[in-house]
Amino acid sequence: MLTKTITGSFAGTIHGLTSSHLTEVVIQRSKRMILDTLGVGLLGTTTEVFNKVLQYSKIYSSDISSTVWGRLDVRLPPVYASFVNGTAVHSMDFDDTWHPATHPSGAVLPPLIAISEALLPNQKPSGLDFLLAFNVGIEVQGRLMHFSNEASNIPKRFHPPAVVGTMGSAAAASKLLGLDQNQCREALAIAASYSGAPIANAATQTKPLHIGNAGRHGLEAASLAFLGLEGNKQILDLDSGLGAFYNDYDPKVLPPLHLYDWLLEKQDVAIKRFPAHLGMHWIADAASAVRTQIVNNSETIPVDNIQKIVLKIPDAKYVNRPFPASEHEARHSFQFNACIALLDGAISVQSFSEHNISRPNIKKLLEKIQLVHTPDNKPNFDKLYCEVSVTLDNGNTFTHRCDTFYGHWRKPLSKEDLVNKFKSNASMVLTRDAVEGIVETVDKLEDVVDCSILSAFLKLRDHKADNYKATVSQ
Repeated sequence: MLTKTITGSFAGTIHGLTSSHLTEVVIQRSKRMILDTLGVGLLGTTTEVFNKVLQYSKIYSSDISSTVWGRLDVRLPPVYASFVNGTAVHSMDFDDTWHPATHPSGAVLPPLIAISEALLPNQKPSGLDFLLAFNVGIEVQGRLMHFSNEASNIPKRFHPPAVVGTMGSAAAASKLLGLDQNQCREALAIAASYSGAPIANAATQTKPLHIGNAGRHGLEAASLAFLGLEGNKQILDLDSGLGAFYNDYDPKVLPPLHLYDWLLEKQDVAIKRFPAHLGMHWIADAASAVRTQIVNNSETIPVDNIQKIVLKIPDAKYVNRPFPASEHEARHSFQFNACIALLDGAISVQSFSEHNISRPNIKKLLEKIQLVHTPDNKPNFDKLYCEVSVTLDNGNTFTHRCDTFYGHWRKPLSKEDLVNKFKSNASMVLTRDAVEGIVETVDKLEDVVDCSILSAFLKLRDHKADNYKATVSQ
């Protein structure tokens, strides 16, 4: 009876998948996701929002504790370690993005690391166990997103990681904790009542909490299910269950285990090159290309000689911010990212500092921008494009269109560039030995006997981190 419902099929899949189901493609792609998420999370520990949630979470204590990334002297109960570390992952909007639109890794990786460290020595999961649980959490998110056509578009009402991320975290935690099939079903039911966050909090300090809470609440749901707490046994079947979040919710049972194929096998994730909303990467590549048409890289763009800047972008209101006033607004502004790329030729962590946001030339360029929304330009991470046209006072116009940026799942970062991104981020917080140790451990994760070794590296803080001032506005 359990497997005849959609919820039952999910519970059966979560419980029944084994490491033998993992393919080489899935293993390699998920290890890239893990390494990237650790790097952006470590960099995120330098932000104001991380320090605020860490200060709050210190009021909790427990005999069971887990590492706060980049903090040798701070430990928290697993659910709060998951919360603060997950918040760090999304604090700069630097984490991976999938299609349909969600940030998959940040909701899953922190609770799994917290669990692996907190378990008794004779219960420590292997690296392969860890990879399996991670991929179960990613898979559940993807399957749920595919039950809605509207989920494929840039969201308008709620932030998807706060919904499917919570469910994925519950699934991953259930797998690593060894819950039985009935408990997996209850964990999903409990997690559904933790889900949801309005998109109105995008571009604020509250948005990173959506990822932190997804990991924390999923872990709590799995823990409560283990203790026998019950929920609706058809939570994924009902319009009044998970269907409450989607107007076109159309759930289906999952494939049988002997025929199971992973969504990550079919589609990779996008890995960002700079910390901003994914849509900004199209506009940045287009603007940078236009800049090279106008001037050589060593020259400055003639701001005062620009008559107008036309941006052809999808119509997505929460990333349409003509004059952003904070780092979080700037990370969600097509206009700002086009202008900073035109001025500097590239975008980096430092681009979102208060100094850069308030540059006089940025304000001049922002005032010259015109937006165009064409019917063919869908607010969909698989279909959108961005086009930048700059017209000078002499009438010359320079145009470039970006259909797929470097880092998109259709054009993945090379392994070298991904590792370099991780090292650049992690070295802001950890010692060189810790950074290299994480790279080596993740690279061979399927062969690691005790995956909690990652936590040992994550606490090896570099002395320079204590004096490090994040160059983003804080």
